[in-house]
Amino acid sequence: MKFLITGNMGYVGPSVVKQLRRRYPDATIDGVDIAFFAQCLTTRRTIPERHLDRQYFRDVRDLTDADLADYDAVILLAAISNDPMGERFRDITLAINRDAAVEIGHAAARAGVRNLVFASSCSVYGVAEGGARCETDPVNPMTAYAISKIGAEEGLAEIGGDMVITCLRFATACGMSDRLRLDLVLNDFVASAITTGRITVLSDGTPWRPLIDVADMARAIEWAATRLAGNGGRFLVVNAGADSANYQVRDLARAVADAVPGCTVSINEQAPVDSRSYRVDFGLFSKLAPDHLPRITLAESIDNLVAGLRDIHFADEDFRTSDFIRLQVLKGLIAHGTLSDNFDWAERTLSRKPKVLEEIHA
Repeated sequence: MKFLITGNMGYVGPSVVKQLRRRYPDATIDGVDIAFFAQCLTTRRTIPERHLDRQYFRDVRDLTDADLADYDAVILLAAISNDPMGERFRDITLAINRDAAVEIGHAAARAGVRNLVFASSCSVYGVAEGGARCETDPVNPMTAYAISKIGAEEGLAEIGGDMVITCLRFATACGMSDRLRLDLVLNDFVASAITTGRITVLSDGTPWRPLIDVADMARAIEWAATRLAGNGGRFLVVNAGADSANYQVRDLARAVADAVPGCTVSINEQAPVDSRSYRVDFGLFSKLAPDHLPRITLAESIDNLVAGLRDIHFADEDFRTSDFIRLQVLKGLIAHGTLSDNFDWAERTLSRKPKVLEEIHA
């Protein structure tokens, strides 16, 4: 087996690499990443890329058919990920999350790749009142990020041939990672609890969020990367998560407070309605992938975050202005002239199409 993971040096990638290496110890596992967040390590142990065979440094907008040849599965994680980044960098978000994903999909099909996995998002449901949303319900993307994800799904659906394509509409990510993000609701709450002893909920606490730990995201991706067309069809869009993991934001805050002694919770009861509130039906995923369903409980995700942050001696009360927030990383790179407005590394702006992949052997 040969796997290629785009965006492997982000939040989810390290867990995917570890999962694939555990399940397929003799497989070839390569990563390709532009390395915007390579320095955002949150582990005192070895870097996650040690589990790879090769790490390529490349913009996903530059990948060609030849770059994808001989791989059995291509896993698309590369993205400008979350609503604040999407709104700040709208055009780039669409170019990377949607356009590049679709172009890679077509290139993978031409190169003979057997499985393509696209990391989509349940945020495509937007404000969804009433019952839990399933895959056949209308979508209501409210942000550039959500629009880019549904756009990619639609583009990938048009690819012909035999390649098995799986779009995993993930619940909101959470949990400890070797490149942790704190711009995610549960992770933010844990960081606040540890550093300040209090959690401030900016909404009225009633919005719904489905959650999934990054370790369980990795298990879902492993399933999708090896799925046969007979299990769900050649092209599949499926919600990835668990029905039991639909939570209201106030319940997440209280669960974190319960796990961190002395922590208090403040909820803004007068806040306007949050534009991101949805419950999700994960019944189809449960049917198709019974051996890859989420295993990590909310309490375990919280405990792992607490332990992981304490292991790196995390104590930054101003973490929302730090490299733990991906938007801050990008803004800093641009401000220092390291990154162009088109998201090219400064030394690459004169030549956007390198002929070969730069690489390191792990």
